[in-house]
Amino acid sequence: MNTSGDNASGFDFDVSRWPALPRLPGVFVTGTDTGVGKTLIAGAIARRLRRLGRRVEVFKPAASGCRWSREELVSADAEFLAACADSRRPLRQIAPLRYAAALAPNVAAARAGQAVDLAAMFDAYRRMEGQCECVVVEGVGGLLCPLSDEFWVIHFARMTSLPLVIVARAGLGTINHTLLTIHAARSAGLNVAGVVVNRYRTDGAGGDDVLAAATNPDQIAARGGVPVLALAPDSPECSVERATVGQDVQFAVDQADWERIVFGR
Repeated sequence: MNTSGDNASGFDFDVSRWPALPRLPGVFVTGTDTGVGKTLIAGAIARRLRRLGRRVEVFKPAASGCRWSREELVSADAEFLAACADSRRPLRQIAPLRYAAALAPNVAAARAGQAVDLAAMFDAYRRMEGQCECVVVEGVGGLLCPLSDEFWVIHFARMTSLPLVIVARAGLGTINHTLLTIHAARSAGLNVAGVVVNRYRTDGAGGDDVLAAATNPDQIAARGGVPVLALAPDSPECSVERATVGQDVQFAVDQADWERIVFGR
């Protein structure tokens, strides 16, 4: 597999120009798109690992759409992840790059007149070494979302060497989006642990979209050659802002063997 940057697509997945990161046990949660609920699923995974007795930490390399609190930007996603993991680390270390504009990080940084401080991001990640048994990393947008002009989420995923969990939509269009994400991940040499289908509906409402949701998981598993780890239902009990994970969603996520995925046993 060519990951040197010489492939015909022109995408450069080479990370040798950046300093190596520690190899921590854990998972890297990405999405097929923005708004698919990867923060919720990442939090549910962290909560499951914590309830299994693991010392788990959480990390989000960059966050957009942050709010001002006193004199610094605060990420609601980082607050939610910290609550799920029962983390006591400062939020600025959980989400080291934070921007007010709800845009791709490189664009948000440019609009704020800032350089993207990748060194600060790497340093925050390194600080978790020896402080936890495992880490749940949540990416930004999808794998090809740029953190800086030359450094994307997929580069950071490659540097961590964590097994990848892809959060996908349930309805129409998700087969294409999910298979494209799997293809991009494998093109970069990433290990795809599986897919979580989020906001899965079984109430019979919605016509063709519900029929698509019922058949999509088998299609994703068969065409993508990956396991579907969970079907997380659409639940009004879930709220990142209120730091709540619905019982049905948590139950669905709990059924995956996270000990095996995270620790290889």
